[in-house]
Amino acid sequence: MYKRKRSNDLINANNELIFQNKEKEKRAAELLIANAELAFQNQEKENRAAELIVANTELAFQNQEKENRAAELIVANTELAFQNQEKENRAAELIVANTELAFQNKEKENRAAELIIANIELAFQNKEKEKRAAELFIANEELIFQNGEKENRAAELIIANKELVFQNKEKENRAAELVVANHELVFQNEEKEKRSQELTIAYNKIKKAEEFLKEYIHGLEEMMFLTHHKVRQPVANILGISNVLTECLASPAELKKMVDYMKVSALSLDAFTKELTLFITDLDQKGKNKNF
Repeated sequence: MYKRKRSNDLINANNELIFQNKEKEKRAAELLIANAELAFQNQEKENRAAELIVANTELAFQNQEKENRAAELIVANTELAFQNQEKENRAAELIVANTELAFQNKEKENRAAELIIANIELAFQNKEKEKRAAELFIANEELIFQNGEKENRAAELIIANKELVFQNKEKENRAAELVVANHELVFQNEEKEKRSQELTIAYNKIKKAEEFLKEYIHGLEEMMFLTHHKVRQPVANILGISNVLTECLASPAELKKMVDYMKVSALSLDAFTKELTLFITDLDQKGKNKNF
């Protein structure tokens, strides 16, 4: 009966060992999956870093373009100021010319009586007037051209301002994308740390379980060794004595001697049973103290 109970305990222990081995295999599979996931996350982080480098390069290029546009605008504004000054100078000349023409007309009215004498002078003055008119015509043509240039410059400035607004909008969008990417990287790093902690805890538990299994298997081997050597001898003695008991029925002294031998074997077997019980209890307590 006791031997059958021990056999059932050994079968249960083997089943538990099989179950723990399966759990260990599952843990190993989970570790492989977790490592694959960590590798994927590291690859994603590298891709994000590459995208950030490209975005920073593009932002630097756009800032350089904006500075170039600003320099062109400064040059255009300077040229416009110069053209406005030229226009003001031309207007002042026109005012002077108009004043001179008014003075000449006044002189012509006053000199009406002196037409015969003044004809040569008037012809000369008319010639000068024609030259002035030609100059005024040329000046008006130049002013028209300058106004057209000014309008073209104004149109270019409007286009440049629209382009600057668009570039600033693009820069803001890139900045928003960078903020989102940074938040995502922070989240992934936190998840990676959590995974690392979980893997560390799982590894420690598996290590403790392996240590306990080694101790438990060693204890079972020792228990089997003790059972084989310390149980076999008393049982063999008892069996041998039981075989010769029938031959000693006629001699009470021999019968008493055989009974004493059997008693010694029984006591030896009882002592081993107690020792085996203490050994199993100690092995079970070690397993409980592992706390895994």
